[in-house]
Amino acid sequence: MPVTEIGSSERLLAELRHWVEHETPSTDPRAVNGLLDRAEAELRAVGAAIERLPGRDGFGDTLIARTPGEGAPVVVAGHLDTVWDHGTLAGPMPFRVEGERAHGPGIYDMKAGSFFAFHAVREILRQGTKTRRPITLLLTPDEEVGSPTSRAPIEAAARGACAVLIPEPAGGPQGACVTGRKGTGGFTLTVEGRSAHAGGNWSEGRSAVVALSRAILTLHALTDLGRGVTTNVAPIWGGTRPNVIPPEAGCRIDFRAPTLEEAERVIAAIRALAGEEDGIRIRVEGGLNRPPLEESPANLALYGTARAIAGRIGYDLPRQTRGGGSDGNFTAALGVPTLDGLGCTGAGAHAPEEHIRWPDLAPRCAVLCELLETLG
Repeated sequence: MPVTEIGSSERLLAELRHWVEHETPSTDPRAVNGLLDRAEAELRAVGAAIERLPGRDGFGDTLIARTPGEGAPVVVAGHLDTVWDHGTLAGPMPFRVEGERAHGPGIYDMKAGSFFAFHAVREILRQGTKTRRPITLLLTPDEEVGSPTSRAPIEAAARGACAVLIPEPAGGPQGACVTGRKGTGGFTLTVEGRSAHAGGNWSEGRSAVVALSRAILTLHALTDLGRGVTTNVAPIWGGTRPNVIPPEAGCRIDFRAPTLEEAERVIAAIRALAGEEDGIRIRVEGGLNRPPLEESPANLALYGTARAIAGRIGYDLPRQTRGGGSDGNFTAALGVPTLDGLGCTGAGAHAPEEHIRWPDLAPRCAVLCELLETLG
């Protein structure tokens, strides 16, 4: 058990409820900053050194809180933004507790885990717990849209850190943490053709929709489940009227790959679709957003430490790899030992049934807290 007293699951749920009932869609910087204000005030009150980076490009601020100490820090990072729009609480997803499940928008991905990180750091400072290394806590505003403004401060904090902990949701019914994640990326493919009357001048046209359809089949064929590579095309668009040969079309492309080598292979294949032939011009823009979080001896050693702590607390902590990315992808790519998926058990991320198993709040938070106390 950690030296720091973190309280009961009931106590944690009562405070977490306020975080969930403060809606924070990624696209509303004022809403995200409102929750950051609350976290900042409480961290300041217990002596954290605060740095707040102003938001830009339509996103909220990034909060960085540091505890005293010497040496390479332990970094813990969580995001406050969610995929849910304002009004979700008043409509289809009110906060509610049903048995061992607590429901609400963003409660699983990832307000419970971000609250863990905040709560553990706050209580370490409030109670004066001595830690082996200083702690750097980041609370960020834009992970759900690719971390366009928070990636740089996350990477800056991770450089020189002894370890990075990411309290994204635990996976599966056993609450597995994450030792590997696929790299993620995206492209926009646009096609320019030539319009013509679909009846009288058909041969003079060049259908952008037909060219797009051929490209989509090529993109779909890049999926190789045996190699862990997936592609997906959506949304698609094109054309104006049934009697006009469509002069323009396009699509968005998502891809996932388990290693940098596989990611580079897929990227090259997608970019090879660009070019001009027979009156059709294809443009491709985009690339890799999050590099793969590949399993490494350092990551697995960090997992072994966490699993041993969980065992002393009274539960097993399995591990898994996932297809979705997180901010841990960035830090692992820097060569910093990174352990992900340290948040709460539950299910339904980004779905109406999103929930956590609230009795697991205290034991899951205890593992994160003891890691913060003892790593180094």
